[in-house]
Amino acid sequence: MIGAVLKFKNYLGSIEYDEESETLYGKVLHVRDLITYEAETAKELKKAFQDSVNDYLETCEAEGIDPNKP
Repeated sequence: MIGAVLKFKNYLGSIEYDEESETLYGKVLHVRDLITYEAETAKELKKAFQDSVNDYLETCEAEGIDPNKP
């Protein structure tokens, strides 16, 4: 999966693997805010990434702040 990234609403997300816990995880790339996600399968990781982006955008809207954009 070297070079693989997730894409959603113009945001990119990394794909990492923790061998010890056998967990996939990542973070949204090219933004100042820290937005992370994790899951046990690739399909779940994609959903977790999308949910994290949506949660971030909803939180920014609720707080009246502009979200970081890549």
